[in-house]
Amino acid sequence: MFLEYWKLREQPFGVTPDPKYLYFSAGHREALASVFCGIEMGRGFLSLIARPGMGKTTLIFQLLRRWKGHVQSAFLFQTQCSSRELIRYLLDDLGLNSAGDDIVRMHADLNDFLIREAKAGKRVVVFIDEAQNLPNEVLETVRLLSNFEASDKKLLQIVLAGQPELAQRLSRPGLAQLSQRIAVHARLDPLPAAEVVNYVKHRLRVAGCEDPQLFTPGALGIVAELSQGIPRLINAMCFNALSLGLAMKRKQVSSEIVREAAKDLGLGSGSPVPTRKVEPVQAPQLIVHPAPSLWQSLGSRFRDVVKRRLVQASGLCLVFGLMTVLFTGDKQRGAARPMVVGKASPANKMTTGAEPSVSPPPQTNVAGDPSPPALVQADLPEISPRSFGYVIQPHDTIRGLCLSAFKRYDADVLSEIRRLNPGLKDLNRLEVGQEIQLPLSVGEQGSRSAAQP
Repeated sequence: MFLEYWKLREQPFGVTPDPKYLYFSAGHREALASVFCGIEMGRGFLSLIARPGMGKTTLIFQLLRRWKGHVQSAFLFQTQCSSRELIRYLLDDLGLNSAGDDIVRMHADLNDFLIREAKAGKRVVVFIDEAQNLPNEVLETVRLLSNFEASDKKLLQIVLAGQPELAQRLSRPGLAQLSQRIAVHARLDPLPAAEVVNYVKHRLRVAGCEDPQLFTPGALGIVAELSQGIPRLINAMCFNALSLGLAMKRKQVSSEIVREAAKDLGLGSGSPVPTRKVEPVQAPQLIVHPAPSLWQSLGSRFRDVVKRRLVQASGLCLVFGLMTVLFTGDKQRGAARPMVVGKASPANKMTTGAEPSVSPPPQTNVAGDPSPPALVQADLPEISPRSFGYVIQPHDTIRGLCLSAFKRYDADVLSEIRRLNPGLKDLNRLEVGQEIQLPLSVGEQGSRSAAQP
């Protein structure tokens, strides 16, 4: 009844990490590219820091899926364990016999395995999720795993994924030896307000929703504010709001419905969830290397360029505002201040820098909610309602993507991909980290023969 009422093919705000619902914000793309770059270059230790509900585990699954067949990987999530148990879990996940408790024997077996994989030309990558729960002595055991190395490369790469407490622990003197070995620090920050809007609309599109105004702009603004930009809370709020709207026989989710749904989740006034000002994530605690990595240097240069452009744009907006006062005497000029969710990040700065100084009067929708200018007029790329964004991963090919997504590879599919990506000149040359649009569905197959791009 839920799907039929809202005219959806499937539930858009589920709790499982379905790959087709992945939404890559600017922060997610940067984190994904950082970890890819670190693994590709054999940097040894890497870290991925994010608040609960930000999707770091989903990102790890994406990495595991994309590297499948090209690296030998292990995913450890039992982090409340001893050193001996951690090594046993690691051997089990790698498919090795871990019978017995002799940790020296287990280390020898692991060393033999790593040498065999290195001779075969394969990398071995270990992902440790919720690493902030590891006791200090177990973290020391993890550090000693980096001693498995050849004269020219590391035999084992380790990605430590955890909450901000992990970064705080790594900054302590007692773990200095481990923190100094971490070459890449990736981080997932909460989504800014405009990205929350795109996130909700993306999931609705993939689920088959054809009404772009199913959630009113005012309702989306409240979702962005009360969820604090955390995808898990966004999903919970939107699902509850749709359920409540069904019970109330509404055709559109309004601000009133979202507020009631948030209150049911304890996210309204008096919410026990701390605000970001109470629990800030200090960037200096995440960067413990005196010398930045290559990726960090490139990111810093890009942010400097964006910052200069924003300063120029801000000057133009100021001049335009002064002219408005002189010639029109309008005392109510200027758009509403854009909602800031969390501390400033490159994505936040790009969003706020794109806001115009003067906004048209708010539009009133079916549910009677005024459209917040900061969200409706966000300068974000247009996305086809019949497509979804996909970030190219290592070893992706256009043929593999077509067969995986549509179970077919023919001229009709390629023609639709070219139409959605006019800037993509050569389908045979896909770059890692590049974002392309893929159709949600393709018409009936017109050609049975394999197509050549």
